[in-house]
Amino acid sequence: MEKRQELYRGKAKTVYTTEDTDRLVLEFRNDTSAFDGEKIEQLDRKGMINNKFNHFIMSKLEQAGIPTQVEQLLSDTESLVKKLDMFPIECVVRNVAAGSLCRRLGVEEGTDLTPPTFEFFLKNDALHDPMINEYHIRSFGWATEAQIEQMKALTFKVNDVLKQLFDDAGLILVDYKLEFGLFNGEITLGDEITPDGCRLWDKATRDKLDKDRFRQGLGGVIEAYEEVSKRLGVSL
Repeated sequence: MEKRQELYRGKAKTVYTTEDTDRLVLEFRNDTSAFDGEKIEQLDRKGMINNKFNHFIMSKLEQAGIPTQVEQLLSDTESLVKKLDMFPIECVVRNVAAGSLCRRLGVEEGTDLTPPTFEFFLKNDALHDPMINEYHIRSFGWATEAQIEQMKALTFKVNDVLKQLFDDAGLILVDYKLEFGLFNGEITLGDEITPDGCRLWDKATRDKLDKDRFRQGLGGVIEAYEEVSKRLGVSL
């Protein structure tokens, strides 16, 4: 598949068109950012790790019957993906209290959440991705009632699959965000699932093995990403 014109450049990924109007090339870069781009660094090998990690996770979800946009690895840092008509919405599931939930509600970090919480956020960097609810989504036409319910159902199915996958690897899936789009009318999981977009803790020590190491200046970011990949059996 020939990579052609740059279509979109995000904080850590670049999307390119191909000769197939229904297929794109997704490139993972070494750029690492936090706090809406206020903190930016280059971390060697990060693009390669996230690309292969994402392909591994998406393959597991496909096997579980969850449609995803990822089709194949093209190189260490590139994947071929379906072109989705994305919903401007992030679906966030939290199994353990951390991050913004603790700041908003005064909940102690590490509190187990039973059942898991579910939140919608508007994907808008300029507005700092504000929290929204189903009434906003319907009123502004971002998705239909049926699409909202299907995204929620798929998100919780992803949660069931990934919680078990990470638990078997000695990890706690604390929280994560998902983005969905339409491909030939079918709601399909897009974007990425990597340590950049989810919180992962060691089950025994609760050491952080995700992007919080970068946000909080803990160091060892790439080493943590590699450790998670090793435990899952991702071939780097």
